[in-house]
Amino acid sequence: MSIQYIFEILGTIVFAISGASAADEKSGHDWFGVTFVGFITAIGGGSLRDMLLGSYPLVWINDVNFIYAIIIGIVLMRIMNASIDKYRREIALFDTMGIALFTVLGTAKTLDLGFHPVIAAIMGMFTAVMGGVLRDTLINATPVIFRKEIYATACLVGAVLFLILDSFDVNRTFNFVLSGMLIITVRQLAIYYHWSVPKFGKS
Repeated sequence: MSIQYIFEILGTIVFAISGASAADEKSGHDWFGVTFVGFITAIGGGSLRDMLLGSYPLVWINDVNFIYAIIIGIVLMRIMNASIDKYRREIALFDTMGIALFTVLGTAKTLDLGFHPVIAAIMGMFTAVMGGVLRDTLINATPVIFRKEIYATACLVGAVLFLILDSFDVNRTFNFVLSGMLIITVRQLAIYYHWSVPKFGKS
């Protein structure tokens, strides 16, 4: 079992937790509603990436372990529900972990498919943020990429670091860890210090 596969399973679990938590917090959906949002959050970015890159079958269709990972994430969210209600700010770490894992995975997969590094960086970011965009759209919230806080930018920074290290043939496991930690660090610092991307235009 490769480190890349382990990271993909972990990313699926934490994004399922993030999606289910957001759905439950927003409107207290029933089990089906929470599960559906968790499922879309977990597989949305990777599925859209694979469709754009022409990579079939989609990962979760080809490997039922990803369905099990989503179920585990949703059950964990339900078990930890009281703690999640109490520590909503801290639980954002699940979302941050998810985007870190999915960014490096998306970047690596795109490279492995033979695409240009620039495309790999874009697809890494796309993989990470689109699950959250679909989640926010489903629960009728402003998608996180349209808020002031740094989100997609952190993913792009991590993807660039991954590409730089990969060009120097750095061990891929080490590269995954370093690039993922950079994304988590940038994202958490942005939350703590209220960093934001400058506005476009005068408004």
